[in-house]
Amino acid sequence: MAEGYIHSVRFVPSKCKGCVTCVKACPTDAIRVRNGKAELIAARCIDCGECMRRCAYHAVEAYSDKLEEIKKYQYNIVLPPPSLYAQFPADISEETIRGGLSNLGFDEIFDVAVASEYISLEIADYIKNYNGGRKPLISCTCPAVLRLIQVKFPELIKQVVPVLPPVEAAAIYVKKEAMERLGLEESQVGVWFLAPCPSKDANIRQSVDVVHTQLSGSIAISEIYGRLMRSIGSVKESKKITAASSYGMGWGCYGGELAAVGVEKGLAVHGIENVYDVLEQISMNKMPDVDYVECSACSGGCIGGPLTAENKFVAEKNLKLRLARMREHEPADRVEAMKQSMVCEGFPKSGAYVKKLVPRPMMQLDDDILEAMKKFEQMEEVLNSLPGLDCGACGAPNCQCLAEDIVQGKATEIDCIFKLRASVKKLAHGMLELARQIPIDNNDFNDNGEENNADKGSN
Repeated sequence: MAEGYIHSVRFVPSKCKGCVTCVKACPTDAIRVRNGKAELIAARCIDCGECMRRCAYHAVEAYSDKLEEIKKYQYNIVLPPPSLYAQFPADISEETIRGGLSNLGFDEIFDVAVASEYISLEIADYIKNYNGGRKPLISCTCPAVLRLIQVKFPELIKQVVPVLPPVEAAAIYVKKEAMERLGLEESQVGVWFLAPCPSKDANIRQSVDVVHTQLSGSIAISEIYGRLMRSIGSVKESKKITAASSYGMGWGCYGGELAAVGVEKGLAVHGIENVYDVLEQISMNKMPDVDYVECSACSGGCIGGPLTAENKFVAEKNLKLRLARMREHEPADRVEAMKQSMVCEGFPKSGAYVKKLVPRPMMQLDDDILEAMKKFEQMEEVLNSLPGLDCGACGAPNCQCLAEDIVQGKATEIDCIFKLRASVKKLAHGMLELARQIPIDNNDFNDNGEENNADKGSN
């Protein structure tokens, strides 16, 4: 089953020191250290990038496309997210940043934030008409959070709002529009997302939320940042640009989605550990008085993604100053402000494109149900024999995972250092007892306890 999952997150064995920091940080127990190196359990990984943040040795990397890939297409459209603009001080205008993207070779620029405004109104409408189901409703915009729900909280799938994430909606619109306007074939149009995190890249290669992605690939913000800094300049007349309002731009930071949707009884949660805890509370129905929960796997929102270039607090400062400046020139009313940039004729509605979210089983001891039950019983027995300290020294995140690995034949009980120490102690006692039972003639040894050699060689 593991081979069926495609991931952006990858380990570099030559850099790994086997320190188990990533093992303890993973929210889905998807990492083990075996033979001194970290290994990924593909069926459990959600590409949240938490292992990338925690690894002090840079032994975790995320795959993304290179800028040179755009040469494969006749016409290239770039989708910059709000988190890209947050990488630059507010006194560097959006026009200047877009000019830099034009100079890098992109033929058209479409802000993901514009799509965020369309999606915001869809979410608001869904919340307004939601009736009879459990609350709160949960944001669908972070692929890592959706995967976390699939793996750990499948009972919450019904509470996820069934709309497209903005980047996918943007890709669907711009590709169709460019093909019709320019008379190009689908294979001639490249649509590129500038990604702040690995979950976006993984979602392009194996989508969790859209039936068929129109994205050609993703380029990490950290990958393109240096070139963009060197190329920023004025926007060229020939480039087609679609820009957003401050409300769409605000999606880049935690709380921005709530503001754009206009939710009064909402909650913004960011950071994978916090998201996990809140989803657990929702699962126990402890938040029925909340209408909507905005969830982001990255601390601070997308501006805190591991593939960004700037410190997340600096990026938050940059983005908030930029939003304040933009709002000086916008209507005070939220919807009116967004409508100024919502000029895309025929922008897609989510219903025809969104993919149904389904559970993704994490722990499957065996394909045969009877054999799985036997293994589960064995796992319980092994778990009861382990110390229950969850120290991680065995290379698994906790004793339960080690017990599962042992039953699956991927580990042994003496991988537990406490079990190993007990085994060594028992062996030492056995050797000592055996030594005591062996008869020894003191004449065979000299005063120093060494064997006498007088008779050796005289046969």
